[in-house]
Order: sequence, then C-alpha cells, then structure tokens
Amino acid sequence: MTDNIRGILLKVTAVSIFTVMMALIKATSAEVPTGQQVFFRAFFSLLVVIGWLTARGDFPSALRTSNMFGHMWRGLAGAGAMSLRFFALGILTFPEVAALGFTTPLILTVLAALILGETVRAFRMITVALGFVGVLIVLWPTFDGNGDRSTLELIGAGAILGSAALAALAQIFVRRLVATEGTAQIVFYFSLLITLLSSLSLPFGWVIPSLGATAMLITAGLIGGVGQICLTAAYRNAPASVVAPFDYTSMLLVLAIGYFWFAETPTGWTILGASVIIVSGVVIIWREQRLGKRRNRAQSTH
Repeated sequence: MTDNIRGILLKVTAVSIFTVMMALIKATSAEVPTGQQVFFRAFFSLLVVIGWLTARGDFPSALRTSNMFGHMWRGLAGAGAMSLRFFALGILTFPEVAALGFTTPLILTVLAALILGETVRAFRMITVALGFVGVLIVLWPTFDGNGDRSTLELIGAGAILGSAALAALAQIFVRRLVATEGTAQIVFYFSLLITLLSSLSLPFGWVIPSLGATAMLITAGLIGGVGQICLTAAYRNAPASVVAPFDYTSMLLVLAIGYFWFAETPTGWTILGASVIIVSGVVIIWREQRLGKRRNRAQSTH
C-alpha cells in the first residue's frame, strides 16, 4: 500500500469518525448544555491523546513547547469553533450543519490572504464567491419570503458559519505553529486547552445527564481522540492536497445518519447548496495543488 493510499484511507476514517461523533453530540443536545458537551468531547479525547503519545514515547516530552502563546490562540479558536458547531447541532438539521461547515476552506482562503499575506488571484476569489452562493442556496428558504425558519434557526446558521470561520482561523494558527512545534505538542495542547476552557462553563448550567446521554458523550470524546490521531497520521502519510478533498466524503454519511437516526430529510435547497460549496472547495484544493507543483518546479530550476 502506497503512502498516498494509506493517507487517504486514514483521512476517510477520520472524517467518518468525526461525523459519528457529531451525531452523538446532536443526540444529546436536548439534554446537555453546549459547554458541558465540549468538555466531555475534549476531556475524553485528551485521555486518548495522552495514551497515544505515551505509546509513541512522546509523553511527557509533549509538554515541552517554545510557543505557548501560539497554542493558546489555536486553543481559543478551536474551542470557539467547537462550541458554536455543537450549539448549531441542537438547532439545525444534520445535513445543514455539514453543508454550512464545508465553508471552512473558503474562509481559510480569505484569511490566508488577510493574515498570512498569501496572494489570492481572481480565479480563487471567484471560486470562493461561488462557494458563498452555495451558502445562500442552503439558506434560501429563509429569504424567499415563504420560509418557515424561526429566529433561533437563523442564529444556528450564523453559529455554524462562525464555527467555520474560527476553524479556518485555527488552521492559520496551526500553520504558524508547525514552524517550531511538532505534532505531539500541537495535538496535546489543543485537547488540554479546550478541556480547560470548556470547564469554565461549569457555573452556567451543567446538568447530571442520563445514563444514555453520558455514554454517548464519553463515546464522542473517545472516538474524537481516535479521529484526531487518524487525521494526524493521514497528513503524515500523504500531502494535504491529496487527502484534503476527502473531507467531503462525509456528506453521504451525514445524509444517511440524518435520515435514519434523526428522521431528517434534506431539502433540495440543502443538497444543491452543499453541492455548490463542495465543488468550490474541491476546485480550490485542486488549484492549490497545481500551484504548489509549479512552485516546486520553479524552485528546482534555480
């Protein structure tokens, strides 16, 4: 098995695990507050990560860092993204959350230009704009004058778009961290900081969940940790340009889980909008891959 194939299989596994994890979170949303959900997700993932690092011989060496502030910024962005996504899961349908969440690569393109100073040419900006047309399509029932969305659902849509933006910002911070930090430090401090940050929500209405909800939350945290490890391994085995498009394979699983578990039938607007967003994201990744090859060829000739 080639490294690229192994990386792709690991990425599909990670994406599938995260989709199931999100379904477990959604299933507990009527009973457990968002901050408490985030805590369970982060704390039990942290246990898995510590076990993984120990098995690799990277613990406690993973505690050594030369850029604690970088980890803190990434943790803040990650905690915000996770909290907003979990909040949205309790309001919107599963397919809607997935479709709007696919805007992260689009927003990342814009942030890379604004924060990292990367050159973004007209082709990519047009593709990004097309992706946001997809967002409008998903939300069209809200704006056509005949929609029956509540104000809370609009807030949920805003929350998932905010989550996508913060997730993109977290990726910007990771790009900076990799210059000085290893995988072990990045994975460990991400889980640790989100655990600590989410624990601050304790005074704001934590509950004693039912046995079923507790089991689902613990499972979500444990498999979230496994998914994080698979994701890390995927990018270690294959270039990002190879594995990144496989994020979108989750949509089929999302549709199946939404239908069979939550009795949610996606609207035509959701499917059409999701398709536009996915095509835009794949085109951006394809374009990045081609530009990367050109840069490598140019550097090899000098």
